[in-house]
Amino acid sequence: MKYALIGCGRIAGNHVKAVQNNGLEFAAVCDLVPEQMELLLKNNGLEKETSIARYTDYEKMIEEIQPELVGIATESGAHAQIALFCIDHGVNCIIEKPVAMCMEDADEIVKRAKERNVKVAACHQNRFNLAVQETRKALEAGRFGKLSHGSVHVRWNRNRNYYDQAPWRGRWATDGGALMNQCIHGVDLLRWMFGDEVEEVYGVTRQQFHPYLEAEDVGMAVVKFKNGAVATIEGTTNVYPQNLEETLYMFGEKGTVKIGGKSTNNIDVWEFEEESDQDDSNKHLKEATSNVYGNGHTSLYADMMDAMEKNREPYVNAQAGRNALELVLAIYKSQKEGTPVKLPLENFGSVDMMGEFDV
Repeated sequence: MKYALIGCGRIAGNHVKAVQNNGLEFAAVCDLVPEQMELLLKNNGLEKETSIARYTDYEKMIEEIQPELVGIATESGAHAQIALFCIDHGVNCIIEKPVAMCMEDADEIVKRAKERNVKVAACHQNRFNLAVQETRKALEAGRFGKLSHGSVHVRWNRNRNYYDQAPWRGRWATDGGALMNQCIHGVDLLRWMFGDEVEEVYGVTRQQFHPYLEAEDVGMAVVKFKNGAVATIEGTTNVYPQNLEETLYMFGEKGTVKIGGKSTNNIDVWEFEEESDQDDSNKHLKEATSNVYGNGHTSLYADMMDAMEKNREPYVNAQAGRNALELVLAIYKSQKEGTPVKLPLENFGSVDMMGEFDV
């Protein structure tokens, strides 16, 4: 299966490892900065691979290479434009989060992918974490009973050096803030686990310690789901002195689970009214990860390849990416208007937050 990667920044190495682990034919790489391409290939032992073509123009690359699958790992503000070009050319794509920066673009990706029978996966790789998968199995088996409430906490640290590495970070047009960049994985898990259907969101965001950015460095929200459950979201890059945790709590009438670790990779609490054979091992489940991105990219790529071969929807499809984006944007809109926001959300994007924290 012929593959090409667009964007060679911080997260690109996880995509390359997933490509190698799944035995894809790595045909081409693209970045506006040639040095970035060479550094990425060198870091993954591929600098001498003459079969990997280098491009600075993704449109030219798609037309000349004609890959079957593309990974999109550019700055967030370019995701939708590149994805729509790929879809229009019949190329299946894996889009790093967020899939877009506004609802119109996200909805267009979902619509065009269906119209052209192109497979699109949103890169919410934490759904493949072992702890998350075991919790999902328990949920689908009805072990929680009626869900009462839950919460997600992304308590991380990002300093000036992180933002200086890439000027697009923390900008409304190209990135958004802590909720859009760091917390959206947790937002995805929360929405997915609690039935996907959100009724209303009330959010508050602030910029506390990063005055050189446009966007928020802390966001809090209360979410009301259509099934009656309620939840809270906390996302921040203000935790001193380093990343603390990414946790998901789920409370039901017959079960309680806390998924913890730095990237929802461990089970910290696992209690159910009716016990099963798997419970003892789940209570001590810890998945080793080399960084906060976890191990899920390889599984997400494997699922995408299988979806293409069997002509089915990917496990984390474009609609999933759209839903996570919608919840973040609803929090932003709530901050901007100072009132709760009803979903579905239309005609709103991160650029509508321009000037929100200007003094």
